[in-house]
Amino acid sequence: MHNCICMHVLPSCVGPVQHFINQLIKQWPAGRRVLCELLVVINGRAFVCGRAGKNDGVPEFVFLVHVVDIMSSMHVPFVLRSISSVPFENHLILLPFWPVALVYGMLMWCCSKTFLVSFYYLRGRLHQTWSVPRHGFQYFIPAAKAGINRQIELAILRADRMGVKVLSLAALNKNEALNGGGTLFVDKHPDLRVRVVHGNTLTAAVILNEIPSNTKEVFLTGATSKLGRAIALYLCWKKIRVIMLTMSSERFLKIQREAPAEFQQYLVQVTKYQAAQNCKTWLVGKWLSPREQRWAPPGTHFHQFVVPPIIGFRRDCTYGKLAAMRLPKDVQGLGSCEYSMERGVVHACHAGGVVHFLEGWEHHEVGALDVDRIDVVWKAALKHGLTPV
Repeated sequence: MHNCICMHVLPSCVGPVQHFINQLIKQWPAGRRVLCELLVVINGRAFVCGRAGKNDGVPEFVFLVHVVDIMSSMHVPFVLRSISSVPFENHLILLPFWPVALVYGMLMWCCSKTFLVSFYYLRGRLHQTWSVPRHGFQYFIPAAKAGINRQIELAILRADRMGVKVLSLAALNKNEALNGGGTLFVDKHPDLRVRVVHGNTLTAAVILNEIPSNTKEVFLTGATSKLGRAIALYLCWKKIRVIMLTMSSERFLKIQREAPAEFQQYLVQVTKYQAAQNCKTWLVGKWLSPREQRWAPPGTHFHQFVVPPIIGFRRDCTYGKLAAMRLPKDVQGLGSCEYSMERGVVHACHAGGVVHFLEGWEHHEVGALDVDRIDVVWKAALKHGLTPV
């Protein structure tokens, strides 16, 4: 793997030099160390030379993602490195390649396995991002559910064999309806050495720490989801009134009963968006249409934990980005951006997996969130140099 490591981490501005030196590495293996040092001079901290050792090239942390859509499938280092080195946008230059990407996407669905997307080093340890060869829309096809879970399971077992310490599930790979937030795999393979985590505890912490301390009331959509439940319970313990949008009284009451009796009054069920027309703090866990957004009063701020993020239609309101954190300053080898994040910034669930690894925690983080651990994980993230964006 390290013979081609240079091809993934250098920015596009040194592309010709990079290509020339990589060709020399292939033709002159004995001079590899000298050439590596040359690349370090060219690109400074962004390049990390390969190390000798029996575990050379074996990651200790893996972030398991999936393809979002056809356009973003081209936002990877091995397709267009110059495009992947900046946050993802729908560039016009990509449109001619859309049919090709569609064909490859269908081929991946038929015969591909989990593959390496990118990597970086943090404190001398190799972290990698792998991708399940499925697009976001495929996760909503009932017939595709078993195949997707099989791909995730195989990736977990492969990581376990390799000696990976922590594997973090991204986005729909931890969907509650798909696999119970990762519970399916942990229950099926109780002897796993790799720790499987969904990272949502840190996601909840990031969202909660964005809310101003003087807030007295919030409107919560996606209120009975894994994240919604944890956010609602945490806020009610702070005596903040939570207007929970849900049509299911059964699920609402189940969450309300989890709160101590003296705090249950702060959880309120509503079934219509009109109920929040006087609330200026919206926590969005379910996609909002322009019609639904119009019920927010002027000056509302939309905090988001919904994928894909909502479109900002209201000019008199403000819109937060998806929960994210910046990796510690000593990270090395970052040659690409994680979806729409700037380089060095990762989704909060990715950061949650990193914290799990750095702390050396031995438990799996799957299924329902442990509300008592939200502050614990947040403090651990800050201790290790991760910072909110």
